[in-house]
Amino acid sequence: MSVDSPRTIVLLRHAKADWPSVADHERPLAERGRTDASVAGRRLADAGITPDLVLCSTAARTRETWKLAAHEMPQRPRTVYEERLYEASLGELLALLNETPDDIGTLLVIGHNPGMHALADALAGTAEADALARMNRGGFPTAAFGVVTFSGSWKSVEHGVGRLADYWVPHEG
Repeated sequence: MSVDSPRTIVLLRHAKADWPSVADHERPLAERGRTDASVAGRRLADAGITPDLVLCSTAARTRETWKLAAHEMPQRPRTVYEERLYEASLGELLALLNETPDDIGTLLVIGHNPGMHALADALAGTAEADALARMNRGGFPTAAFGVVTFSGSWKSVEHGVGRLADYWVPHEG
């Protein structure tokens, strides 16, 4: 794959988590979260989005979100459980994207807010007007995902480099 090839970043926030008496990192999904994670996976599959690589936070709720979403996809892509995604700042998220090998065309990142919303907002130099308006109006709720496209090397990913091509929230269908 050329460094100038079109690329896609899918930013998926973990699904709705439960609040049992456990450390934040170990919080499981709530019942609604389990349903929404599967629906998000189906929506990605129906849209023809097939990641070459998945970076998933090590938190229980992100791992469970990915397990349920992956089950809906035609094939399970290579997955890296990345502890740096947990509580990552915007700068840390950009640095992780810059480490992506250039043979990856589509990257799925499963993480947390405020990072997923901040990253989608930062990368989107341009956007589908409807997608941007809905993201700005509704924030980035659990199990939502944004699809950002760009051309160039992963090392060139920075503020404003992409286009917010799609934004989806489970309760919108």
